[in-house]
Amino acid sequence: MRIDVWSDIACPWCYVGKRRLEAALARFPQKDSIELVWRAFELDTQAPPVRDPQVSYAERLSRKYSVPVADAQGMIERMRRTAAADGLDFRFDRIRPGNTFNAHRLLHLAHKNGLQDALKERLLRAYLSEGEAIGETAVLRRLAVDVGLDDTEVQAVLDSDRFGLEVRQDEAEASERGIRGVPFFVVAGRFTLSGAQPPDALLQLLTTAWQQLQAPPAGSEGESCGPEGCG
Repeated sequence: MRIDVWSDIACPWCYVGKRRLEAALARFPQKDSIELVWRAFELDTQAPPVRDPQVSYAERLSRKYSVPVADAQGMIERMRRTAAADGLDFRFDRIRPGNTFNAHRLLHLAHKNGLQDALKERLLRAYLSEGEAIGETAVLRRLAVDVGLDDTEVQAVLDSDRFGLEVRQDEAEASERGIRGVPFFVVAGRFTLSGAQPPDALLQLLTTAWQQLQAPPAGSEGESCGPEGCG
């Protein structure tokens, strides 16, 4: 059974959602039958490679949501506590936002090489906990090699437009599905859940999808036999 997850490296809730999905899968009896695919979603397609480091994360949130900086700082603190409850150490004091398009291209390369989940984890941790500039190609190259991708192939992707079409296709499908926020989970192509939901909700989604996939089609009565055989 396949799980597609639309998410962005620049989304703190996406890291929380990843941890909660992992917690749900740990309790899912058929977890070894799961194929997990991370799909591209850019929260800001026009973001520069690296944003002005003199502008704090709280100031950016303040401008985005038209709230006082103190309120934005409160939002950050609540997010930090939520992440900590899921075992994540978010360091918004050292965060370095930037464009994530190249990160998504490398995630497609990693998928081709069976290392997508490892790279997704490495990118999220680097951005949200370690203060890495996620829009810088030198940083992306180092992180991709960290998880086992070939350095020459990584650099070739970064020096080209390879996998750019795949990223845009992910985003086009997200638009067709009406996805406006991430993380967004799609199980078996048709069972959906939006947001970093608790593990229990994700486990219920997985269980429902699995049971539906195992059930015979509506109206089916098993094999039918006639004078010339069964079918």
